Amino acid sequence: MTSLLEKAFEVASKLPALEQNILARTLLDEFESERKWDELFSESEDVLAQMAAEALREEAQGMTTELDPNKL
Repeated sequence: MTSLLEKAFEVASKLPALEQNILARTLLDEFESERKWDELFSESEDVLAQMAAEALREEAQGMTTELDPNKL
C-alpha cells in the first residue's frame, strides 16, 4: 500500500461510521464501474479494429467524402 493511500485510510478511519460506510460504498462502486468498463472495452477491441479497417478500405476505394465543417 502506498503512503498516500495509508494516509487516506488514516483520515477516513477518524470519520463517523456512517461517513466511513458512505466512503467505502463509493470506492467499491467506483472499482466495480471501472471493472465493467475495462471488460466492455476489452470485448470491443476487435469490433473497433474491424471498423477502422473498413473505413480505411472505403477511403482507399474512393467511397468517402471529405468532411466540410460548414455543412455540419
